[in-house]
Amino acid sequence: MTETVGTSEHVHANGLRHHVLSYGQGAAPLLILPGITSPAITAEFIACRLAERYRVHVPDLRGRGSTDTPPAGHYTLEHYADDVAGLVEALELRDPVLLGHSLGARIAAAYRIRHGAGRSPLVLVDPPLSGPGRDPYPTSRAAFLAQLDEAARGTTADEVGKYYPKWPRRELELRARVLSTCDRTAVVETHEGFEREDFFAYWQRLDGSVALIRGAESPVVSESGARELAESNPEVPISTVAAAGHMVPWDNFDGFCAAVDHALAVVDER
Repeated sequence: MTETVGTSEHVHANGLRHHVLSYGQGAAPLLILPGITSPAITAEFIACRLAERYRVHVPDLRGRGSTDTPPAGHYTLEHYADDVAGLVEALELRDPVLLGHSLGARIAAAYRIRHGAGRSPLVLVDPPLSGPGRDPYPTSRAAFLAQLDEAARGTTADEVGKYYPKWPRRELELRARVLSTCDRTAVVETHEGFEREDFFAYWQRLDGSVALIRGAESPVVSESGARELAESNPEVPISTVAAAGHMVPWDNFDGFCAAVDHALAVVDER
């Protein structure tokens, strides 16, 4: 079991038993939604920073960490968004801020539209723009499976560092320890969803307290992708973090924190 400075609990939501880590004593709730192969503990360094102001909750997404693993066919955006709705109810959160990275950003957008959660502020960090008729997600299914295979046999920080050369050593060591908790079917079907499900169908309907953050060097939200986002929904402010790729907080934590602080100030005003 990987040690955490957060409080660990399990709650039942949307028919599953979910594992959640919580941080801080702030009155305002904030829910962090991680990416496709990021168990909750990997976002602890982000949660601790935000816990200075918020009561932060980070769930293991279905099929990751200590959350239940449902059968195949249960890893669509709708399933994930319904999980969020259940977690908000189970944790008794009132209009929480949702900070989603990558897959988590897509989930946050789907939750807002699917559940009419118009008062929950959203900060979307580098959401995959791939989908029907679009370029594929930059990381292939084979690349994800190779990392999962390495984790299953026992990977190392040095091996993880081949994929993420900018990451701090601590985060490389942590990923090496917990990546094996990501279910193979969960990752494969979610990756398929990146190609099959249309993020823009949600994005175009977002309004109100929403902000988007991207990495300047991200192949997931490229400069052309950012322009398309701005054209299809000019109401949502978009900020760019220098010296960061898709894994924005891991690549440039100080720049990410500055962008998040600005985004939260913006969404609080709207």
